Amino acid sequence: MSFPNFQSLSPELQALQSTLQEQGVKYAMASFVDIHGMCKGKVVPMSHFDRMMQGSELFTGAALDGVPQEINDDEVGTMPDPDSVTVLPWNSEIAWFASDLHLVGEPFEACSRTILKRVLKQAADMGYRFNLGIETEFFIFKETESGFSPVSDRDTLPKAAYALPTVLDNYKIIDRIVSAMNDLGWDVYSFDHEDAQGQFETDFTYCDGLKMADRLTFFRFMVKELAREEGYFASFMPKPFANQTGSGAHYNMSLADPETGKNLFEDPLDTCGLSKLGYQFIAGVLKHAKAIVSVTCPTVNSYKRLVRKGSMSGFTWAPVYVCYGNNNRTNMLRIPLGGGRVECRAADISTNLYLGAAMILAAGLEGIREGLDPGAPHTENMYDYSLEELKEMGVETLPKTLGDAIASFAADPLSKEVMGPLMYQTYIDFKTQEWEEYHCHISDWEIQRYLKFF
Repeated sequence: MSFPNFQSLSPELQALQSTLQEQGVKYAMASFVDIHGMCKGKVVPMSHFDRMMQGSELFTGAALDGVPQEINDDEVGTMPDPDSVTVLPWNSEIAWFASDLHLVGEPFEACSRTILKRVLKQAADMGYRFNLGIETEFFIFKETESGFSPVSDRDTLPKAAYALPTVLDNYKIIDRIVSAMNDLGWDVYSFDHEDAQGQFETDFTYCDGLKMADRLTFFRFMVKELAREEGYFASFMPKPFANQTGSGAHYNMSLADPETGKNLFEDPLDTCGLSKLGYQFIAGVLKHAKAIVSVTCPTVNSYKRLVRKGSMSGFTWAPVYVCYGNNNRTNMLRIPLGGGRVECRAADISTNLYLGAAMILAAGLEGIREGLDPGAPHTENMYDYSLEELKEMGVETLPKTLGDAIASFAADPLSKEVMGPLMYQTYIDFKTQEWEEYHCHISDWEIQRYLKFF
């Protein structure tokens, strides 16, 4: 791929370059994500900022997971988004830029960020802005001779939710994370120790869908670096412990008027506080729930979170059924107290949010276009029903394994429509291989159970 003819920067980008240099920034990161939503990129001295902002940094997609290219293809290049600029809170000499991938001067169809932007444009063409908030759950561990453990020696409760002593024991690292988020303008309004040992959650203000996807991508990058500096490690694995709850990344969604900012999901006269538009959105998501889950819960381990009980003494709090309700956490989709938004609980913290948000938004928009009706909300504990009762009610079960989820993804026409043919097939192939590798693996559980049994 030949370099483009570089032009002088616009006055706005020249001003950005000057501002960053005045702040002491020496390097800029042109960052994009692979199929996992993990940051990749190159680091460029600020003296070459003008070239970077015009796509100078090239990458061989075949060297990366899920960036579908052959080794003889032209390289993809990063086109940084100046609105995403983020100075690293742990190293103020470096600025990070979320970037779109381009190929031969045009947007690369299998770029995760571009896929989300395509669906956001559909929403904009329909007169909507997609607002998204993510509840970030994650683990902080320390390395031990036997493997790993929570940072605090007091973090041993079988039900550790909201434990204040262990929050204080982790204060230094959690304060660094929350302070960094607030310094970046994300407006954290609460944080807590979650249900599992070593597990925490931060809650911060929603924003538009693209900005939130950029923020969650950067959040995982940042938290891992901050934890490492403190001598710990952060884990975004959905379910590290079989007998404790896993880490979700609940999507809190609404549509707004792009001109006025008015929340179009809000209806104070409705029992659940949700507008007709919101119910249609829910219906679309339920229609495509099984395919959506393959992207919002993208790993083998994800489906060990999506169980009612498993080896736990109580319920997992994770959704299992394709249904919705009011302020009731046993549904896949929940209308929180006060209404005005829809929460998808079938998403975990390993999600590539660009792809997950694209799938769920596209499904919701279809529900609106087709005027779909989700039926009456479920206010009861859905865990209490038997499978026979659920079947009689017409309530389906979410996929139980990554293999089942990928089969649902492959069978749903929405998947190819959202992803485009190249990423659609790449996602199927990559995740099928992941499932087959796991399925052929001989686990410790099998050895212990069967080696001397027969």
